[in-house]
Amino acid sequence: MALAAIAFYLLAAVTLVSAFLVVIGRNPVHSVLFLILTFFSAAGLFVLLGAEFLAMLLIVVYVGAVAVLFLFVVMMLDVDFSALRAGFASNLPVGLGVGLLLAGEMIFTSVVVVNNGATHAMPMAAPGGVTNAEAIGQALYTDYFYYFQAAGLVLLVAMIGAIVLTLRHRANVKRQNISDQVARTPATGMRIVQIESGEGLK
Repeated sequence: MALAAIAFYLLAAVTLVSAFLVVIGRNPVHSVLFLILTFFSAAGLFVLLGAEFLAMLLIVVYVGAVAVLFLFVVMMLDVDFSALRAGFASNLPVGLGVGLLLAGEMIFTSVVVVNNGATHAMPMAAPGGVTNAEAIGQALYTDYFYYFQAAGLVLLVAMIGAIVLTLRHRANVKRQNISDQVARTPATGMRIVQIESGEGLK
């Protein structure tokens, strides 16, 4: 039990510190890397709580897709960071107000839960004697199958939109035209020229 408590406090500390570094980081690439560390630490907390499916989902979806997509978008977009920092001071009071509001909500919720005795020392068992992953899998692929597919479609559209936003067209870059390549014939793709002796190709 002591080892589990040490692991919990260690993962929680890493999660808080890395999340704070995401916010204060000046380099967006560093912020995304700290965001990936935050997701990994949060996944470890889910494992300690017995929610192994949520931990796997957090790593596969957020770390494997969203965070990596953010990283590529940040690296590919030509962002003027000096212009972004120019409005930091004017937006600081609003940001602090929202942050204090969220912190107050979390503290209030924690106090209410503890006072009502709603905390559980051990994770609750899934109904029917199945594991956490099996229970969530049955809900996703039976009762909420169409909603699950709709969510995947939304993620696909978001990925296509990110690719379109980061796609750049430069005039001095040679690009392939697949339709022209497929439509080529020996008559249009090759020209036979008779060169007389002593003359060069003009």
